[in-house]
Amino acid sequence: MSTATLAAIRFGTGLSPRLAPPAGAEALLAGLAGQDLAAAQFPVPGLTALWPLIAEYGDARRANRTGDAGGAARFKASKAAIRDMFAAGVRARLMRGALAADGFRERLTWFWADHFTVRATSLRYLPGPATYVEEAIRPHVGARFSNMLRAAAIHPVMLSYLDQDSSIGPQSRAGQRADGGLNENLAREILELHTLGVGATFTQTDVTEFAELLTGLTFTVKDGFRFRPRWAEPGAEYVLGSRYGGDGPARRQDIFEALDDIAHMPETAAHLARKLAVHFISDTPDPDLVKQMTEAYLAHDTDLMPVYAAMLAHPSAWGPPGGKARQPFEFVTAALRALGTEEVRLATLSNGELTRLVLRPLARMGQPYEKPPGPNGWPEAAEAWITPPALAERIGWAMNVKALHDGPMQEPADFVADALGDLASADLAQAVRMAESKRAGLGLVLASPAFNRR
Repeated sequence: MSTATLAAIRFGTGLSPRLAPPAGAEALLAGLAGQDLAAAQFPVPGLTALWPLIAEYGDARRANRTGDAGGAARFKASKAAIRDMFAAGVRARLMRGALAADGFRERLTWFWADHFTVRATSLRYLPGPATYVEEAIRPHVGARFSNMLRAAAIHPVMLSYLDQDSSIGPQSRAGQRADGGLNENLAREILELHTLGVGATFTQTDVTEFAELLTGLTFTVKDGFRFRPRWAEPGAEYVLGSRYGGDGPARRQDIFEALDDIAHMPETAAHLARKLAVHFISDTPDPDLVKQMTEAYLAHDTDLMPVYAAMLAHPSAWGPPGGKARQPFEFVTAALRALGTEEVRLATLSNGELTRLVLRPLARMGQPYEKPPGPNGWPEAAEAWITPPALAERIGWAMNVKALHDGPMQEPADFVADALGDLASADLAQAVRMAESKRAGLGLVLASPAFNRR
């Protein structure tokens, strides 16, 4: 199997009849270092577009509850506007995965979005995860992890998801005058999931002190992110042996210093290196690979590009594929990419088509869109995804994929090469040639183990 085929399948979003695969490690890194063309071509609306919709949703809901004239219609329209923004985000993500030349950037964006998992807490925040990824994650996938950590930790969608926006220091001015309490969710997830990792050397006292340090982080639908000193716990906090803050007023800079220190810790480097290796290469990565990636992270001020370079330079990165499973969204976008689905078809999917042809099938495959089971995101193990019921759903979707494709479909014999390149086995090619129909032949390719694994 060629390096280009492996690069596209293991590190990208798949092969395409319209786009040449990356030649190897240098091409993958060069694409990531270049301009983010897909973000410009397939834009995702940001929080500045969402805040007015949330405000109108609240006003319309009140009008509906009080029986104002036209209140019911206004409330219905406000919900439709939110769903439209959500659908626009789904379409953009599909088009990026299926049509972008730089598949490595897309895969990294999905990986880090899962690492810093969020989930909409209510209908009004339904488009929130997409805006969060666009603003807090995607700009940093080829930059410093410390900057990504800060952006994710203070983003309103993260603050809402982990209830940080209502966390109040017990001894703060607000805490002594009103009900409310300290919430440790964000502090715990940053330490346990986002940086040091489960089993690292931190204590419950570290979690509590860190949670007290994080008080004051909140947001409003008018201004977005805000730091409220009145909510912040006064005095110094001691986190992982370091002192933050002091006798003066609470400062958000103290929070940023703590986040930066934690991002630079060796435990963080090792946790991130192993997680990247597990996601892209193997559930049991070569210890030397993880070591090389960890050292690159620590030697370059948390810059992620040298970490990726170390991963791609290691021999184990280019071993035989098949140890990892394509998760359902990866499977769907890889199929659309292999089919050469045109932008106009994906861009003009109605909300109903998007639900019927993409969102419901993803849920049946085991990955409801932007609804991970918890803050730890989606599972990595192949057996979590390749189960008999989930595989049956993939096969059913594959047999009906023409609904997402305008124009003539490839001949099955051509599609084998378009979808799998020189990874396709002689047995699969023979089975496809003998298929009773074009539809069945395409379905055989998309249902094959070679296509469902990477």
